[in-house]
Amino acid sequence: MINDQTALPSPVGERSKFREIITRKQTGWRRHIWVFWALLGPGVLAMLADNDGGGVISYAVTGARYGVGLFIPLVLCLAPLTYTVQELSLRLGAVTQEGFSRLALKRYGRFWAYYHITTLSLENVLTLITEFIGMTAGLVMLGLPLSVSALSCFLVVACFVLCTGYWTKERVALFLGVLNGSFLVVAALTHPRLGAIAHALIAWNVPAGQHSGLGLYVLALIGNAVAPWMIFFQGSGAIDKGITAKELKFGRIDAALGACLQVGVAAGIIVLGSSLFGHLHAIGNVGPAAMISALHRLYGRWPAVLFGLGLFNAGFLASITVSLSSSWSVAELFGWSKSLNDRIGQSPKFYAVYLGSLLLAAAALLIPHLPLNTISVVTQIVGGILAAPLLVFLVLLTSDRELMGEFRTKGFGKVWAWLMAGILVGLAAITLWRTLIGL
Repeated sequence: MINDQTALPSPVGERSKFREIITRKQTGWRRHIWVFWALLGPGVLAMLADNDGGGVISYAVTGARYGVGLFIPLVLCLAPLTYTVQELSLRLGAVTQEGFSRLALKRYGRFWAYYHITTLSLENVLTLITEFIGMTAGLVMLGLPLSVSALSCFLVVACFVLCTGYWTKERVALFLGVLNGSFLVVAALTHPRLGAIAHALIAWNVPAGQHSGLGLYVLALIGNAVAPWMIFFQGSGAIDKGITAKELKFGRIDAALGACLQVGVAAGIIVLGSSLFGHLHAIGNVGPAAMISALHRLYGRWPAVLFGLGLFNAGFLASITVSLSSSWSVAELFGWSKSLNDRIGQSPKFYAVYLGSLLLAAAALLIPHLPLNTISVVTQIVGGILAAPLLVFLVLLTSDRELMGEFRTKGFGKVWAWLMAGILVGLAAITLWRTLIGL
């Protein structure tokens, strides 16, 4: 039964570190460095984790199948969309100090609250499966059985909760996010033709005879950029960190930086994937291990090793953030204690959701003959469909005068938010229509 009472307040010991840094009486370049370090958090983590194991595979498959002609400029154009969604989520959490699922319950009733949690949980399990696909790829190539690889990955991600406090866990996750840069290194090692990339930004074309299934890959790209879990993670992460309405400017910088980093890395992955164009047959049915082998065959050991490490890291970081979005959302809805500042014994249900979702995904990976790359692409498409109604509710909540006061979405911001929501809803409707026709 849902507990309509306010959840227990989170411990503030670790949360105070953020406020201590941004209010520190210090001048000059040192203050700017410290403030920059402090403001990095939910926005950057959500965006970098958006380039997750499934997303990396999806981007690489897209590049290998269609080249850079259409998808490089398209992915760069997604930055305003992803920033808009994350800014709305950030502002909603910072101003109300309540998570999305709790607000949906209060404003729109149990049906919509349960709908959001159910769809989020479904999408998150699918997403977590793709994270384990990415993480286990390198271990399987080293000769470990899939079952041992899946168990090892589960234990590594589960150990993250042993870190103490939100601040410490956030700093560890940010360090992992830096390793996304390995994909840019691999892209450079494949010796891409800069002229072709520059032409792609102008021409927006795809290779002749490669239009089959193009629409679904476009939708997968957009679905990966606006994943449902990101909406829940951004708002709840901001609350747990201690961001309030007074610190919105810091949160917005964090979200904007994350949006730029996300599309930059995604473009790099498409570039390295395009280096495999024409070298892999039935690209939708092979696993990431085949991509690593192809990179090794074409460009040598180090590009293959770095791609494998980057894929593991992407899956590892996203497993943390995706699982946390489930934990925060379910705990908020039912009124459980839900802070990363709590130890496991203080918030057992919160951490049980975190560990349970990981265990379920790791177990699902052991199902024989899974079409690994296809699952990764389909997961992004499902994410785009499920994110559409979430974005509608997000715009409604952030435009609510009673709820948001002076921080409500208004004027041009409201028009822009509804435009972004309309685009996503339209794309979701097209996807459903095409899927039904194809049945």
